[in-house]
Amino acid sequence: MQVSDAQDVSTGAANPSYAYKASLIGSAHRFELTEQGLSWRIAGRAGVWRYDEISAIRLSFRPVSMQQHRFRADVSRTGGGRISILSTSWQSAALMAPQDGGFRDFIVELHARMARAGSRAELIAGLGRTTYAAALAVLAVLAVAMTGLLLRALMIGEFAGALFIIGFAALFVWQIGGFVRRNRPRSYSFDNLPKSLLP
Repeated sequence: MQVSDAQDVSTGAANPSYAYKASLIGSAHRFELTEQGLSWRIAGRAGVWRYDEISAIRLSFRPVSMQQHRFRADVSRTGGGRISILSTSWQSAALMAPQDGGFRDFIVELHARMARAGSRAELIAGLGRTTYAAALAVLAVLAVAMTGLLLRALMIGEFAGALFIIGFAALFVWQIGGFVRRNRPRSYSFDNLPKSLLP
């Protein structure tokens, strides 16, 4: 089957595969689940990681300006090395296309094969605890500042300004709240993948 560099190539066959373009320049990052392990080809480099030598997987929600619904899996190997798998692919200078179904199916099958291989990998959901704590601290400071601005606007009778602040705060909570909620640091198991971190 002929496929473009920028599309999901999962076939549902014995060796499920997935591909995405991380940038407009260069070839697609390609992954395949083989009997030997996770086969990958990225920027001219290639390798096969046995399922039992994968040391960790971190799933996270990583929106960007061009695509607000983007997920990421970081796969680490015992002895060093890490590869990232994204749920979106660059199609053109103005389009980053989602590949939700293919990404989800590939990640679920990767976990299933690791479990069958007796993997003891660390399964992590969300951001690192330090990063998450820093994000919460920034949000707390912003919340205090926005509350102060709102109270000042109400005290001096600037009701249009107060409405603007309320609208901006609602948009901010809608955009950032989902990111913070999905990326709460936690562990998960092979039989209970976090649904909020899969498309």
